[in-house]
Amino acid sequence: MSFSSSSSLQWLSLVATIWLQIFNGPNTDFPVYSSELKDLKSISQVGINFLAFASDAGKLFGWFSGLAAIYLPPWSVAATGAALGLLGYGLQFLLLDHPKFSYAHIFALTAVAGNGICWINTACYLVCIKNFAADSRRVAVGLSTSYVGLSAKVFTVMAGAIFYRKSHHKAKHYLLLNSIAPVLVSLIVAPFMRFILPCKSVSNLSLGFIAMFTITLATGISAIIGTIGSTSQGFAREYSLSLGVLLASPLVVPVAMKFKHAMEETLRNEKENRIHDLDDAETGEIIEDLQVKEEDDDKEESEEGVGGVQILRKVDFWLYFSSYLFSATLGLVFLNNLGQIAESRGLPREETSTLVSLSSSFGFFGRLFPFLIDYYSSKRSYVISRPASMATLMAPMAVAFFVLSNPTRLSLYMSTAVIGAFTGAITSIAVSATTELFGTKHFGINHNIVVANIPLGSFVFGYLAALLYQRGSEEGSRSCRGTACYGKTFLIWGTTCSLGSLLCTILYVRTRKVR
Repeated sequence: MSFSSSSSLQWLSLVATIWLQIFNGPNTDFPVYSSELKDLKSISQVGINFLAFASDAGKLFGWFSGLAAIYLPPWSVAATGAALGLLGYGLQFLLLDHPKFSYAHIFALTAVAGNGICWINTACYLVCIKNFAADSRRVAVGLSTSYVGLSAKVFTVMAGAIFYRKSHHKAKHYLLLNSIAPVLVSLIVAPFMRFILPCKSVSNLSLGFIAMFTITLATGISAIIGTIGSTSQGFAREYSLSLGVLLASPLVVPVAMKFKHAMEETLRNEKENRIHDLDDAETGEIIEDLQVKEEDDDKEESEEGVGGVQILRKVDFWLYFSSYLFSATLGLVFLNNLGQIAESRGLPREETSTLVSLSSSFGFFGRLFPFLIDYYSSKRSYVISRPASMATLMAPMAVAFFVLSNPTRLSLYMSTAVIGAFTGAITSIAVSATTELFGTKHFGINHNIVVANIPLGSFVFGYLAALLYQRGSEEGSRSCRGTACYGKTFLIWGTTCSLGSLLCTILYVRTRKVR
């Protein structure tokens, strides 16, 4: 494994992971077209939930990407993920209207595409962890992963801007975008997806993160305004351009760092030419050698911890696994069912895309804010426990599930925003929690073992919700209307999420004693 060193390259690698993560949530737009797919292929509600599970089932084999990352450079890991997405979604796009293209084919291809997401995630996580020092890698990971929360928003905006003249065939529109967009982005960022030595300049890191946070906040605010603002065709196209500019703007940071470095080099050379102080130059070389040695030591220290099947023997792992299952995974199941939930309340299908965009926008902020707090607390030499943060965030999620029992539109929109935000926050924090609990050496394998809870929860919670939905529908109908469709489901989910908060609190108490 080879490393190069440069402040601008460090930030450029972070920008590369951000752009990959923006397009690494193609499965999150599934609720927008799931109802159309349900009618097109005559699929039951149980079948629709199994398709949502299929995307998550790909994560059962996500640990392959962790193994591959040991031997392959990160750009090739990301490219493999994009290729799997192209295969999974691309074949669905080409064959969806074919009469012999069956449900089994859709299920298998969705699972393949879901596995591709794991490969891109693994590449992005490792680049952030390796390219930033221990005191700043949490923030880097948080910035990168926050952008995956915008995936659904970006895909819906792109679909609205590109296919605005075609209101039908939403399924094919989204399948086309899901297959092509990640591949194009992976090709663009491939040269920058590599490991480099972390820059230890405090001023550079502070300036860089402040600029990144400012850009990210502006992007999040724009996403929310776009969701609650006008939905006219003209606005949609103009908004897509402005959002595109904001998503490209993180590139300003590495460009500014490169310019700053060039100016410093110029001033340093002019000074050396004037005073001819060779001793200073030799001292600078010695200091630089010592800094590189410290950076190498940092990387050796960061590679401690347990990995693979060893973590399965730890009580802390099962507390962590279960609390994640009962909170963030449960939130993802809710978001996968958002189309059917809206339909059961009599909302038009077009409004589903608004709800998906709402959950995506708030999910983006949910992923970002824990790391804003983490960044400023680290400045005061205070580190917030990840299990404690997760336990705290699960409580309002549980309340939101109970609020959904109220059949009003307001309760649906409020709960969607809350669940989207806190699901995003827990999912993002979990990346750092895995390294906090089990170290960074085997992170690629460990975290993919942890997220194996997602297909498990998707199957169990999704299947239960679908059964209760079917019971509430009229005989011979694939659709359900009224509070009976999801009323019991929301009570079960609220109780389960409360249990998740309790388990995570126990995990916090146990890990605090260890510290």
